[in-house]
Amino acid sequence: MTTAAISGFFLGLSLIVAIGAQNAFVLRQGLRREHVFSICLTCAASDAVLIATGVSGFRATTGALPWLEPALRFGGVAFLAFYGLKSLRAAVAGNAALDPSEVGAQSLAAALATCLALTWLNPHVYLDTVVLLGSISTQYPGRETAFGIGAAAGSFLFFFSLGYGARLLRPLFARPAAWRLLDGVIALVMWTIAGRLALVG
Repeated sequence: MTTAAISGFFLGLSLIVAIGAQNAFVLRQGLRREHVFSICLTCAASDAVLIATGVSGFRATTGALPWLEPALRFGGVAFLAFYGLKSLRAAVAGNAALDPSEVGAQSLAAALATCLALTWLNPHVYLDTVVLLGSISTQYPGRETAFGIGAAAGSFLFFFSLGYGARLLRPLFARPAAWRLLDGVIALVMWTIAGRLALVG
């Protein structure tokens, strides 16, 4: 059981380390110190739900609902394209730097709504957590739950490290140029993912 949990932990961690739409949003919130705990918890809990779904055999459901994958894919494309445009506008027109005394400009409800959309409208999340981890968990018969718990633990460690570790970069982002660069990178990440999703299949 320990082996299954450790394998799940490192595999789950490796799947989410690469920068993506969700990770970029968590980094941005961490830099601004806006609702960091709630955002990290939402991301990690969402992953845990998806991992549990995959380990429990959701693959059969996706096979029975052929419309689900394209619906998620094009919904994700539309949202990521919109969020990328929003980030590009901030990169071009933005001139604000991070101020330690700054009050968060985004409400908790708005931040959580964006976080949930970036998580649940991204088909790659389903491929990684539900399909891939669900498939690999079958290599540990009788220990699938331990594998899933390990993968979920990796997700919790990553998101909270990213959200709270971002403050170490805060002095750098006190400069407007650095903030504009981050928004530009986020826009490119969003559009790259959206383009790949649009071209799938």
